[in-house]
Formats: sequence, structure tokens, C-alpha cells
Amino acid sequence: MPSPRPVTPGPELRCPREPAEQQNLVRGARRVSSGDAPRDKDEDAERPGLATLWRSFTRASQRAQAPENPGLVRRSSRFLLRSFRRTLEGGVAADTSPSPAVPGVAQDPKVPSRGMDGVSRQASTGAGPEELETEAESKSVADLITERQLLAAFEQLWRLEKQLVAAKASRAYEKDPTGYARRAMDICLHYDGLAAEIGAIVREALSPNSVDAATLAELARVVSAEEEAHPAPPADGDFLSTPRHWRQHWEEAVRRSAQERVLRAGAGEAQEDAKGSASLARHLAELGRLVRQDLQKVRLEVQPAYATAGFPVWETYLRAFHGAVAQRLQELAHEACSCEQLYVLLDWAANVYKSPDFLGAPDLALPAEPLPPLLAPEVWARLENDYISFLETKIASCFEGMLQLEQSRWAAAEAPDVLQGRYHASLSIDVHMLVSEHVKAAGAISGELEATTLRICARGLGCFVHRFEKAFLKSEAVSVPHLGAYINAYEELRTSLVARFPGTFEELEKPLAATISSFQEHLVRGFQRDVQPLFRVVCTKAWLEQDLLQPLMDQVEAFGHHLKYVAPLRSQEILHEAHRYVVREYLVQALRPRERFRGTERVTGAHKMILDAQAIGDTFQALGSEASWLGQAIPCVSEILGETYKDDIQRHLETLIMCYHDVRREHVVAVLALRRLGRRRNQRLLRRAQDLLSAAAAQAGDSAASGGRVLFAEIEVPTSMDVLVTCIRRSAGLSPAGSKESHSPCPRP
Repeated sequence: MPSPRPVTPGPELRCPREPAEQQNLVRGARRVSSGDAPRDKDEDAERPGLATLWRSFTRASQRAQAPENPGLVRRSSRFLLRSFRRTLEGGVAADTSPSPAVPGVAQDPKVPSRGMDGVSRQASTGAGPEELETEAESKSVADLITERQLLAAFEQLWRLEKQLVAAKASRAYEKDPTGYARRAMDICLHYDGLAAEIGAIVREALSPNSVDAATLAELARVVSAEEEAHPAPPADGDFLSTPRHWRQHWEEAVRRSAQERVLRAGAGEAQEDAKGSASLARHLAELGRLVRQDLQKVRLEVQPAYATAGFPVWETYLRAFHGAVAQRLQELAHEACSCEQLYVLLDWAANVYKSPDFLGAPDLALPAEPLPPLLAPEVWARLENDYISFLETKIASCFEGMLQLEQSRWAAAEAPDVLQGRYHASLSIDVHMLVSEHVKAAGAISGELEATTLRICARGLGCFVHRFEKAFLKSEAVSVPHLGAYINAYEELRTSLVARFPGTFEELEKPLAATISSFQEHLVRGFQRDVQPLFRVVCTKAWLEQDLLQPLMDQVEAFGHHLKYVAPLRSQEILHEAHRYVVREYLVQALRPRERFRGTERVTGAHKMILDAQAIGDTFQALGSEASWLGQAIPCVSEILGETYKDDIQRHLETLIMCYHDVRREHVVAVLALRRLGRRRNQRLLRRAQDLLSAAAAQAGDSAASGGRVLFAEIEVPTSMDVLVTCIRRSAGLSPAGSKESHSPCPRP
């Protein structure tokens, strides 16, 4: 139990009595104000009332311990002076003669004889009362307050108040208004001291010591007794009988006590590192722990002590702590200067404080109503806006950090790792973590903040994709493993982000797919640069005698080995492009050979082409290529070149046109030119090819409509064969544009 706090609300109550000849008003005033210098009797006689009142009030104020609420003293003195002024205005003349005895007080059955005699003697002698007690051995009001015998102190004050009111009503103080004022001030100061002690008891209730239930119960009885004693202001406006409003004073003491406790939580740590988010988090954690501890104490120890008086203890303390926490949180909101600090505040207010188990027990949960919002709507909106502004900068900075990290790896020539059978770059994991953490954190606060964070992440990622692609392709680190790793990373971002956050990242699907296609094109172009020189030996006489295609197949296998570590869908696309490129370049060499074959050499070359086509098909099939439609291109051309039975050439030509709808008339002419058939046969085959080409175009539309199978459309007819093509067209009776014209001799090619 906390030790009683010394309270001296009024003048010292115990002092030796003075002789009767000294008990006049001026000497009584000097005794109350012992620090005043002696004055002449004539000077005091000129204005005995105000001078004596002021000295008494000054001495009592200096010696009384300051109450928790200084407004009580100010109100007491203000209303007392007003009451005294009304007494003066009522015609009461100031005089220094001894006051008459208080009539009619002894007949009051409620007033003990001791108190009554004391007041009568004080009034009759005119001496300033230095103690508000009876002449018996009972304790003074100050001692009772000091020992926290609150009810006894109030009852004694109330008796003295009634005695003084009765004396005033009997006009006993007509000639001594100063004496009445001094006695009234003593009573008011002791009332204020009692109120201050009530505030001290309320404050000590939340101290680490155990709760003094008896003192709290007596406090509740005193408040109720005062409300019964002063139910309403008196009709004459006398301050002594005015309600003291101790219940409101008790509520205000509860609010001040809660504010003191909240301000004390983590104050030293907050001052030590006010700018750190970790320090702010610890400060809020300490605040939550203290509020939880205090409210549990209120519910389990303080509230039962007030139970008999019917005080709304739990509701009052709950609102007091809620208001104190709200005020403290708004102060911290003004001091927040980083994204992390703003989020800590928002998260604590939205999740920690509103959590059902914040107070440690379900029955102690903070109700949403009727408590006001912890943060005002405008404060919450400002915090969210500031957080969003900081978040935009932070996310942009994070993406910039990712780019710098990858650039440092390029500079260090670090090869990408192989993780779970794939070339791995940490880029995808970093982006996923960045987006997931911020979106999850924002979603824990509000749905609107989550949606805003998603949009910020999407915009940041969109800018990052283009910057990363440009920086990487300009660097010297472009290689098959790195390209494969970034293709895998972007493919993961394209598929997983869109699936996890539909409606927000869909707009990034096209930019991500475009970047993936760009990386694939660079990968294929690198392969093309490596194998392009190897096609020069195709369709040469040395090629007829040696297996010069093996170096090309070795390059294909090495390239395919890297594709095994690329995402299956993208690996298949790249392998398809590589397969198509090999077949196309082989046909380019076949349609414009460096050397002309005749007779057996043409037949041998045609057979060699079939073997090469089989080797190419087997190699790509072993690598996993699904482009089986490319397998017939080289054999169809080789069969036309090597067919010894000329009537079957038309069948091979039909097969070629039906399998590849992008074959143009120029390609047919080029193949026939290599075969060196007669003019009439060429005319007949060309007319048949024209019919087939028209039918194929009507059936499949253009080459883009035929499933993307483009092969011959990218093969240009050699310039050296233009004359031969013109001659064949003229021999068929067609102009270069397809119109009939007169036959004219053709120069030999």
C-alpha cells in the first residue's frame, strides 16, 4: 500500500492561543500571514477586509501543497471573492470589533457541540482560525487527509461548512466580512486538498504496487457523499454550498493518469533513437505492453474496489487509455520520416491495437464502438498518402538495386547457376519477394492500400523490364547461359505474377513476353553467326566426297545442350527456330549452288541431300525438336533433282507445294532450272505448279495462316537465275507479271 502523501490544504491548524486583548481582526490577520511586516493600526483600519483576505489567501496558497489540478484553487478563490463581494455589496460594513457569537448554531442537532463551540468562539473573538477542528482531541482535517481518512475529513469539513453557512445566515458576520471570507477560504482550500488527494489516489492505483482496495472504496464513498451533500448550487450563489463535481474530477484524474502512463512507455528509447523504425516498433510494443498491463490491473483489481459505489470504472479507464494512445500515436505520426516508420504506425494501429487478443483475454477486447477511431480519418489519410509516396521511391530504389547487382555480376563474369535443371538468375526471386512483401504488408492494413501498392509495383516492374533489357544487351556479358537464365526469370515473372495478381499485372504480360522474345532472338542470332560459315561447303564437289556436315551437327548439339536448361516452352521455340534456320540455309545453298552438277554428280548430290536431311532431322529430334514439318523440305527438292524418270518430277513437285504453302513460283522455277529439263516439260510443270499454288493459296490463305510454318518465303531466288526465270516464263506464254506476250528468243544464261 502506498504511504500517505502529506497534504496541507489550508493554514496550519495547531498553534498556541493568543491573549484575549490580542484577538482583534488585524492581529488575527498578522498571525495568519506571519511573513507580513507589522503595519500601523490606522493603515489596516482603512481597508481591513481586502487586505486581511489577501494576506490570508497568499499565506494559505504558499503553504498548501499544489494540487494536481491547479484550476481547483483558482476556481475556489474566484468564487470565494465573488461571494465576498456580494456580501460587501449587501451592506455589510467592515469593522475591527470582535465578532458576535453565532446565534442558533447550538440548536442544530446535526452539529456536534465541539465544532459548534469552536466556531462560536472564533466568531466571537474575531481571531483568524489557524485550524479547522473542534476544541476536543479529534484530528484536524489536514491530518485526516494526510492519513487518507477521506470520509472522516469530508464529514468534518461538511459540518464546519454548515456551521459557517448557518453563521452567515444568522448575520453573525455582518460586521466581520473578512473573518467570514478567511474561514470560507480555509474550508475551500481543504476541499481542494481533499480533491487533490483523490487525484493522487487515482494516480497511484496504476503504480507497480498493489491496489489499496479500501482506499479506493472510501474514495468512491466520499465522491458519493459530496454529491449527496451538494446536490445543486444554492439559490443565493454562495460558493461554500456549490457542488464540487468530484466525479468529473475523478474522471479527469483517470484521464491524466492514463496520459502519464502512456507518455512514460518507451520514452527513453524513443528519445535515444527517434528516427529508427526498429526503435519505433520497440516503443509501440512497450506502449502496448503497458496499456495491456494497466487495463488488466483495472479489470481485475481496481474495478472490484469501486463495485459498491457503481462507478463506471472499466468504461472510464478504457476511454482514457484509448484517448491517450490516440494522442500519442498522432504525435508519433508527425515525427515519422521514413516509409518503414509510417508502416509501423499504420500496422500497429490497424492490426496490433485492433487485434482481439490485444489485452491478452477475449473478454478484455477493445470494442469498435463506441470508442472513436484511434486515428482521425484525415490523419489516417495523410499517413497513407505519405506512405505511398515513400513506397514509390523505395520500390524504384529496390529495382535500381537489382539492376546494379546484376551489373556487378556481369562485370565479375559470373556464370549463372543451374538450379533444378534450369539456368538460374536471382532476378525472379528478388522481384517476387519485393512484390509479395509489400503487397502482403499493405493488404494487412487495408484493401485500398493493397491495390495501390500493386499498381506501384506494376509500374516499377514495367520500367525495370525495359531498362534491364537495354542494359544487358549492351553489356559484354551476353552469352547463351545468361540469356537462358534471364529467359527463365522473365518467364517465371510472366506466368506467376499474372496468375497471383490478376487484373494488375496483366498489362505487363506483353512487355515481359516482348523482352523474352528479344532474348530468344539474340540467342538464335548467336547460333546463326556460329553456324553460318559451315553451310558454305554444302553442294560443292568436296561435299560430294566427304562428310562435311558433321561440324554443323556438332554446333547444333552444343547449342541444344544449353537449351536443356531453359524453360521447356521457350526452349522448344528456340530449338524450332534453330531447326528452321538450318533447313532454310541448307535449301538456300541447294537452290544457288556454288558448283553445277550434271549427270551422275547430280544424282549423287541428290542422294547426299537425303542423307543430310536425315542427319539434320535425327539430330534435332534427339534434342527434342517438335518441328517434324521441316523434315520433308530437303528430300522433296533432292527427289526433283535426282529423279531419273522425268514424268515423276511432277509428283515430287506437287508434294513440295502441298507440304509447304509458302512456296512461290520463283522457287519452282529455280528448282526446274537446276534440273535442266526441256522447254516444253518446263512449261507443262510450271503451269501445273501454278494451278497448285493458286489452290494452296485459296485453301490456306497466306503463309501466316498456315500455322506459322514459314520456310521458302524467307528464301530469296538468286540474282543469277533471273534470266533463266524470264525465259521459262516467256516460253510458258506469260509475262513477268503473269500476262501473255509474244515469244522472243531468249539469250542463253
